[in-house]
Amino acid sequence: MTIIVDYRFPPAINAEKQAKMIAIGQTAGTWSDRHSHRQEQLQQHLAEVVGIREEADGYKVARVRFPQINVENDIASLLTMIFGKYSMAGAGKVVGVYLPESYGTKAKVGITGIRQRLGVYDRPLVMAIFKPALGLSAQDHADILREVAFAGLDVIKDDEIMADLPVAPTHERLDCCRRVLEEVRQQTGRNVLYAVNVTGKADELQRKARLLVKHGANALLLNVLTYGFSVLEALASDPAIDVPIFAHPAFAGAMCAGSDTGLAYSVVLGTMMAHAGADAVLYPAAYGSLPFDPQEEGKIRDILRDRNVFPVPSAGIRPSIVPQVFGDYGRNVILNAGTGIMDHPWGPASGVRAFFEALGRVEAGESFDPANLPEGALKQAILEWG
Repeated sequence: MTIIVDYRFPPAINAEKQAKMIAIGQTAGTWSDRHSHRQEQLQQHLAEVVGIREEADGYKVARVRFPQINVENDIASLLTMIFGKYSMAGAGKVVGVYLPESYGTKAKVGITGIRQRLGVYDRPLVMAIFKPALGLSAQDHADILREVAFAGLDVIKDDEIMADLPVAPTHERLDCCRRVLEEVRQQTGRNVLYAVNVTGKADELQRKARLLVKHGANALLLNVLTYGFSVLEALASDPAIDVPIFAHPAFAGAMCAGSDTGLAYSVVLGTMMAHAGADAVLYPAAYGSLPFDPQEEGKIRDILRDRNVFPVPSAGIRPSIVPQVFGDYGRNVILNAGTGIMDHPWGPASGVRAFFEALGRVEAGESFDPANLPEGALKQAILEWG
């Protein structure tokens, strides 16, 4: 079996030469007459350039095919092979990686499992983020959770910046919030997921994740790119960690934002996350508060859903853009809002209700013009943020 990788080069770069350098340099490392006596032995490890196409802007995309026997069915060895040392060679960006279906780690829970655990099958899920990100006590987290959970929220997560800090240690946050989740379940029959941020040194992370699940965590959050894909793979493969893992994109810009270097967002937040075991992946929405390419967003969405991974467009999500999100994603999406819920003029519970009002109006084909909206949480949100 083989792995296909597309590299994009600016017009001034000799794409054919660079692609051949990659095919040899990122596999056998050298190919000369001095090694002719080992040709048969080395040949099976050599990559090959299978095509080069020119795009309208003069850029060229070279396709290189790598033998799968060169890697260990994980993301770390894959990244090292396809772009490791060459990533320092200058202009050239990985814009597509095509892996066998069996490669890597599959989502343990995924879209179907998350919906089953929540008992919600017919609409987008609504998710919030604890805000302010830092400075809240464990009890503050529980008080906020109570307000939004009883308003109908499906999922809440720690802010990615919230580590295991003295102001609100991770286990204290979980203990306080777990009691609220049980209240909600007893009084409404609904389940709400709380994705607890797993942090710490490499030799502690898996143990901490297991302890969190043992003590009642029903979802986890992981900053995959700062802690490493190998950590995600370890958590996703651990039978004791039988909860969905929400993958945060923190640090993705450092890897992907360069126009002519690094890797495409769709490669890192789509292909790599989907083959490393994430159950849901957060990433910026093109119509949110961070600049993001709509084409890349669409690729991420499709790559994730092809492997039963929930897409979670984020950053600047507010009720007024629900029609656009619904049009782009349909029902299999998680609407993730931080300030769009927590900073609602009437409070976080009204922030949640505004999203449900928005979903109802989309389903009914009704206008979002403030002049046509009844008084309520949605109208206040649109008057506040547009």
